[in-house]
Amino acid sequence: MSIPVLTMEALIFAALFTAILFSLLGKKESAASIHNYPPDIQEEYFKTHPRQDVSSRSKKVILTKSLGLLMFTAILTACAYFAEARTFWQGFGAAFGLMVWIGCYDTFFLDWVLFANMKCFRLPGTEHMDRAYHQKWFHLKGLLFPGIVFALIPAALVGWIITLIV
Repeated sequence: MSIPVLTMEALIFAALFTAILFSLLGKKESAASIHNYPPDIQEEYFKTHPRQDVSSRSKKVILTKSLGLLMFTAILTACAYFAEARTFWQGFGAAFGLMVWIGCYDTFFLDWVLFANMKCFRLPGTEHMDRAYHQKWFHLKGLLFPGIVFALIPAALVGWIITLIV
């Protein structure tokens, strides 16, 4: 496998991930992302907006996560292939590594730095909740579980697809 190619793909993946998130955040009323916010922010938001089911078993959350899984699997399969992964474990490793990278980038940069400090990214009605937006433990827990566990799914799919196409 080519480590320089994987490194370049990681940077491109972060840029693509950021662009996708920013395009979704342009729709501040998007219910697809509300479940990613800490519970106290959700409660404050729902004081002035129609309440929606944001539990992990709601149809919207399941649909969002399923679409993300398919999108990540497609992107990661291409990344693994172009990084010269030719076995299940090479594809799995490349995909899992990229998923862990994007999870860390999302948590430590997007959540902890960007979204916590820039009020333009806050949900309407929660702009005043500085302390709630700086809940580092909430985002770190999400990275560890279900984040890392979730990363196993597309990694396994990528490994399997690599064995089929090579």
